[in-house]
Amino acid sequence: MKLRLDLRLSQKLIMTPQLQQAIKLLQLSRLELQQTLAQHLDENPMLEEVETDTEEGDAIGSEEWNRDKQEMAPTGSGEAGETQAEGSENAEELSAAGWEDYFDSDRRVGDAEYPPSSQDEFPSYEQTVAKQTSLQDHLLWQLALCGFTELEKSIGRIIIGNLDDDGYLRTPLSEIAADAGSSVEDAESVLKQIQTFDPTGVGARDLVECLLIQLEFLDRNPIGRAGNRSGALKGSLLESIVANHLKDLERKHYGRIAKALGVTAEEVFQAAGVIEGLEPKPGRPFFAADNHVIVPDVFVVKNEGDWVVLLNDDGLPRMRISPYYKKLMGGDKGHTDETKAYLDEKLRAAQWVIRSIEQRNKTIIKVVGSIVKFQQQFFEKGVQYLKPLVLKQVAEDIGMHESTISRVTANKYMYCPQGMLELKFFFNTGIQRVDQTADMLSSVTVKEMIRKMVAEEDSRRPLKDEEIAAKLRNGNIIIARRTVAKYRSEESIPSASQRKRFF
Repeated sequence: MKLRLDLRLSQKLIMTPQLQQAIKLLQLSRLELQQTLAQHLDENPMLEEVETDTEEGDAIGSEEWNRDKQEMAPTGSGEAGETQAEGSENAEELSAAGWEDYFDSDRRVGDAEYPPSSQDEFPSYEQTVAKQTSLQDHLLWQLALCGFTELEKSIGRIIIGNLDDDGYLRTPLSEIAADAGSSVEDAESVLKQIQTFDPTGVGARDLVECLLIQLEFLDRNPIGRAGNRSGALKGSLLESIVANHLKDLERKHYGRIAKALGVTAEEVFQAAGVIEGLEPKPGRPFFAADNHVIVPDVFVVKNEGDWVVLLNDDGLPRMRISPYYKKLMGGDKGHTDETKAYLDEKLRAAQWVIRSIEQRNKTIIKVVGSIVKFQQQFFEKGVQYLKPLVLKQVAEDIGMHESTISRVTANKYMYCPQGMLELKFFFNTGIQRVDQTADMLSSVTVKEMIRKMVAEEDSRRPLKDEEIAAKLRNGNIIIARRTVAKYRSEESIPSASQRKRFF
């Protein structure tokens, strides 16, 4: 083989750092975008946030952006000086207004003879905020009322601290005893005492123990006995079912339970009614789930008969090139090469961020507008008229790639007359119809039909998956039983045997 040098021409698609930044901004959620823009404002001195009370002439817009690009010449320093002058005048007006004196005064009409109130007289913020009692605080309060020794209280605090949100103790007692420096028997004794605390069932190590504690607390007569023959289960019928037949009870196999315990099916029905009234998660009333507020990225409203897409930019910082640094770069003062290179780099980065945000907003409006066009019947009439839609259809409609549509619709929400919806909600598969082969039915619509059938069924004879599929086929919808089972599982609808009610 001979070694030689060849020249070859080739074309490659290389993603520049600026393009990577634009793609990253496109797929960010609203909260992530706020954090990213705040980070850019902190790191880039060229970027400046336009305050909400700034005059319209100072607001960022396309006209100002074009004007900024033209005013980067040395002659563009006049406007920056005017802007600073206007800012100083506004500051003097605010100072002259005497806002501090105004807010410090607490006088009412007719109370001129009383001096203004001091801020020390008002309650603090912590005193005005209501705090919900946690499960640990509730149990520690009861622990302090018990006549425990210091060692037992120490064990009790460790046990209470290891309870999960449902009120269960998942940590082995051997570890708790080792942490407290006591024996396992002492830890077991303290745990038994804590299991008598309110809420009933707290401190249990599994579901069976939790339900047995609550049955013991009920202190009611047994519904039936298992019998005294050899090999029969001892104790009340309720305790026997909880201890040995919870799986059968979940599947509504009442006949199997009655046969195993030697009782009638009616007694099992009555016992099941009592067990269903127990609380499997004792800590539930004390658990406060965090409610995350979803802020929509776009609004879809009807204006003069047409659906209009409005971008929600409330809460997002509005950025522009800093007038001070524009003046600094446009001046004739001598700057070192390092200073010029630094300012040029930050200027290009600031320009690219502003352009990327503008391009992001335009792309979102484009994509949502295409979705509204495809799903117009949904916005007019409801979820029954939701059509099957895939990313490729929207991409072809607006002339973009499918990956771009996927990034735009990720973690973004729309507010419309149908409620708050994720953009991914509108993309779903289709179900073939017999009467209209060209017009497919959305899988979301089929799921809604299944949910409605289950809600209207007879609880004593719930519909099986095959029966639901037959009803849908009678409505000219081609669907298999396995597809019905899949949709039912996705909607968290139990099976027919689990939905059956005997009383």
